[in-house]
Amino acid sequence: MILASIDEPAGRDEAAGGRRGGWAIAALSLGSFVIGTGEFGIMGLLPEVARDLGATIPQAGLLITGYALGVVFGAPLLAVVTSRMERRRVLLALAAIIVLGNLACTLSPSYALLMAARLFTALAHGTFFGVGAVLAAEVARPGRQAQAISMMFVGMTLANVVGVPLGTLVGQAFGWRTLFGVVTALALLQALALALTVPRSVPRADVGFRDELRILLRRPVLVAMSISVLASTSLFAVYTYITPLLTDVTHVAPADVPALLLVFGVGMTVGNILGGRAADRFLLVALMGLFAGIVAVLLSLWFLADTPLAMLALLFVWGALVFGVVAPMQMRIVQVAAGARNLASTLNQSAFNLGNALGAWAGAGLIGAGAGFRDLPLAGALFAALALLAVLWSRRLDRTAHA
Repeated sequence: MILASIDEPAGRDEAAGGRRGGWAIAALSLGSFVIGTGEFGIMGLLPEVARDLGATIPQAGLLITGYALGVVFGAPLLAVVTSRMERRRVLLALAAIIVLGNLACTLSPSYALLMAARLFTALAHGTFFGVGAVLAAEVARPGRQAQAISMMFVGMTLANVVGVPLGTLVGQAFGWRTLFGVVTALALLQALALALTVPRSVPRADVGFRDELRILLRRPVLVAMSISVLASTSLFAVYTYITPLLTDVTHVAPADVPALLLVFGVGMTVGNILGGRAADRFLLVALMGLFAGIVAVLLSLWFLADTPLAMLALLFVWGALVFGVVAPMQMRIVQVAAGARNLASTLNQSAFNLGNALGAWAGAGLIGAGAGFRDLPLAGALFAALALLAVLWSRRLDRTAHA
């Protein structure tokens, strides 16, 4: 069956960057907060989950890995299945998956069923951010598309800064199921907000699925997605092991680690907003500056890892830089994949999550080979440098195309 994409603006009345567009972006931001809290909130409750379900803590940790793999494989699947559907209907269907998935997590009586519920919920993750990024760019005011995308991702950063710590406190006080119960209630609120604010779109009938695949295989699109993979690999090669780095190398007391991670999260929020603003003016130049900054910060982390005050400042700057690239990268995908924006934007989420897995794997491999936790920022700097080279390649491709 020939499928078509819903990736072009559906008219001034839909895409106008007025009040309704602002409310639609706010609804998307609430959705990203719900998704982020549901995905990462369990990290602080692994002992409680393991004890309640008769599992080990490493087995409970696989609930996070399983979710990430669900995003990697679920995003392309749902992107294809929903590519011919009207955009508002797609987002509402995804909201329903998020509600039902988190409700199933709340009620799961066994480890196997909880894993299945996590995998089911993860199916909606990539497509929600992919379609949501395209919608945010369309309803934004002219010249503010990347800022609109960054505002959608603000919900994810706030989930790390506010949602996860509060979820951990609630789960420890009232049981881990309470966390998912609260997320389910917020997911219902998000579904209502999307129903009230998201404009309808007109599915395109002139672009088939094979045409979309040809667009995705164009060199500018592939290079852009490779940047997303490398950026995420650079982050998670270090961040996956940030706690032992801080306790064993920086000699931070374990009780103080959450405070430092909070500083990192605040940096993420600030960087997300500033990155969107910079990208609206100079997209590739902004990405070049951000990746050069990440390389410099990671080298500084390696050099100053045993200095607590320096690490505090560097964690804030690192958080700002690594999340500063998210909205520009999503905007770059929307920019170079005209004709297949929904599909490309969704697959870019798989690219980010593939980088998550590769980064954690690379870090584990280095540690297994005898490297210390202090050496991991060097690996992260290498991947960030490769991402910078890919951005330079993208810029060259643009110049060749214009010529």
